[in-house]
Amino acid sequence: MCLGVPGRIVEITDPANHLAKVDVSGVQRTISVRLLEEMPQTEDWVLVHVGFAMSRIDEAEAMLTLAAMKKLGEFYDSEIEAFDTTAIV
Repeated sequence: MCLGVPGRIVEITDPANHLAKVDVSGVQRTISVRLLEEMPQTEDWVLVHVGFAMSRIDEAEAMLTLAAMKKLGEFYDSEIEAFDTTAIV
C-alpha cells in the first residue's frame, strides 16, 4: 500500500532547491516541497507521498488522518518503515 502521510515541517533545509525536513510520527527526513504553490513554513502540516509534499493541510486534518491510519495497524507500520528507509538524494 502506498499512502499520503501527514507530516509536520520542522525545518526548511534548502529553500533554493525546495527541500524541507518533515516529521512523520517521529521519523524525520528531507522531502521536496516543490509541488506546493508556496514555500511552507516551519510547523506547517503537509501531505507527503513518495518524498514530495503534495498539499498543505491543517493540523486538525493531519491528526484525524494519522488517527485513522494508525487503525490500519500493520499497513500503517509498513508505511512509516518505508518512509524511514527512503530518501531524496
